[in-house]
Amino acid sequence: MTRRLVCSYLSLMLLVLLVLEVPFGFVYGRGELSRFSNTAEQGAMTLADVCEEKLERGLAAELPELARNYSRRTGSRVIVADRNGIVRTDTGDARAATTVGKDLSTEPDIATALHNRPAIGTRDAPASDGEALFVTVPGTSGADNTVTCVVRALHPLGALTEKVHTTWAVLAAVGLGVLATVAVIGFVLARSITRPIRALERATAQLADGRLTDPPATDHGPPELRRLSASFTRTATRLQHLLRAQQAFASEASHQLKTPLTALRLRLENFEPHLAPSAQGSLDEALAEVERLSRMVQGLLALARLENSAITPEATDLDTVVADRAAIWTAFAGEQGVDITVTGAKAGHVWAVPGALDGIIDNLLSNALRASPPGTAITLTTVTTPGDGGRTPPMAELHVIDEGPGMTETERQRAFDRFWRAADAHHDGTGLGLPMVRQLARACGGRASLHAAPGGGLDAVVRLRPAQRRAPVTTRRPSEGLSTTPTPRPAVPRRAKEFR
Repeated sequence: MTRRLVCSYLSLMLLVLLVLEVPFGFVYGRGELSRFSNTAEQGAMTLADVCEEKLERGLAAELPELARNYSRRTGSRVIVADRNGIVRTDTGDARAATTVGKDLSTEPDIATALHNRPAIGTRDAPASDGEALFVTVPGTSGADNTVTCVVRALHPLGALTEKVHTTWAVLAAVGLGVLATVAVIGFVLARSITRPIRALERATAQLADGRLTDPPATDHGPPELRRLSASFTRTATRLQHLLRAQQAFASEASHQLKTPLTALRLRLENFEPHLAPSAQGSLDEALAEVERLSRMVQGLLALARLENSAITPEATDLDTVVADRAAIWTAFAGEQGVDITVTGAKAGHVWAVPGALDGIIDNLLSNALRASPPGTAITLTTVTTPGDGGRTPPMAELHVIDEGPGMTETERQRAFDRFWRAADAHHDGTGLGLPMVRQLARACGGRASLHAAPGGGLDAVVRLRPAQRRAPVTTRRPSEGLSTTPTPRPAVPRRAKEFR
C-alpha cells in the first residue's frame, strides 16, 4: 500500500510538472527565436541602409569593411548584392571569394528582397555550423523606394539552440528535484498511514490464529485509523473472552455431563440381577438410550471444540491414515460379518489439520457399518483428479462405499444437517457424525459430499488438496488433534449391540 500511495503522489506531481514545464519550455524556445529574429532583422536593415548610402555616393569599396565589421560584431555571414543581384562582397571563408560577382537574383530570398520585401527563415548552414537563420532585406532609396542593394545576414543558431537545450535541462533537473522531494515526503506520509494498517493486519492474523498477543496501537496514524484500532481492540478482546468462555464451557460440560451419565448407567446395570426376565428388554433399551445420550453429548462437545479451533493444516500421508484406520476397524466390522477393503492408487500427501483424517474416516466407517447388512463389504478407495489447469485445481478424493440401502437425493442433501436422521433409520445414531465430517473437511480446506454408489448403497466422498511436499515425521499423543470418534475396540455383546 505504501508503494501505491507514493506512486499516486508521484503520478499527480508528474502530471502537474508536465502541464507547467512542457508548455513553458516550448514558449521559451519560440520566444528566444522570435527575439533573435527581430534583432537580426533590425541589424540587417541598418546595414542595408548604410550600404545603400555608400553605393549612392560611389563608395562601393567600403562595403567589404562594413560587412566584416558587422559580421564580427554579430557572428554572422554577410552577403551584399547590388540592384541586379550581383554579389559585391561576402564575409564567408576563403571559398566565399568565388561568390563575388555571382548572380544570386534567382535565389528565392534575394528575389524577394529585390522586389522590396524582406525574407526571414531558416536554412542549412555549412556542415560545421548546422542550422542557421537568414535575414535578407532590401536597401532602398528615393521617394519611390528603389532597391539599390540587398543584404543577406546568415546567423548560426547553434548558440541559441544550446541555450534552449540548457533551459530544458534546467527544467528537467527542477522537475526531478521536485519529484524526489515529493517521493520523500510522500513516503513519510504513506508510512504514517500504512503503519497502523500493518499493525491491524498483524493483529487480525493473530486473532485468526486464536490469540491476540500484540494489539494495535491506538495513538499512531490519522484519527480515523486510531478509532478503527481502538474499535478493533475492543472487538477482539470481547471475542477472545467469548471464545475462552465457550472453551471453558466445553471442557467443564464434558466432565460434568459424563459423570452423571456414567453413574446412571452403573445404577441401571446394578438392577439387572434383581429384575424379572420380562423386564430385561426394557433395561437393555434404557442402557442403549443412556449410551446414545453419552455419544450425543460427546459429539456436541467435539463439534464445539472443532468450531472454536483455528489449526493450520499440515501435509499428511492419506494412504497411511486410510490403511491404519481400515486395519483398526476391520476387527470390529468382522463382528457384524462385514468386510473392509482398501483399493485405488496412491494419493500421497494432502493438507489436513492434525487428527482430522482419523476423525473423518472413523465417522464415515461408523455410519457405513450401521447401514451395511452382514455379508457385504465396505470399500475405501483413493483417487487423484488432475484438474483442468485453470479454475479447478487437482484434488485427492477418498471414497467410502457401502452396500447398504442407500439414500434418496433429498436424504443425501439433508444428511449433513445436525441431528437429522432418516425416517426409516433402525439404528441409534445421533445425527452428528456427518456434520463432523463436513466440518473437519472444511477445516482441512476440502469438502465432503454423498453420492449414490453404482451398485447400490452410498458413496461418501471427501475431497482434499494434495500437498506439494512430504510431511515431516512427527509423533503425536493420542489426545492431540481433532479426532471426534473414539477408536473402536472389541466389545462385549451388549456393548456391540448398543453401538449398532
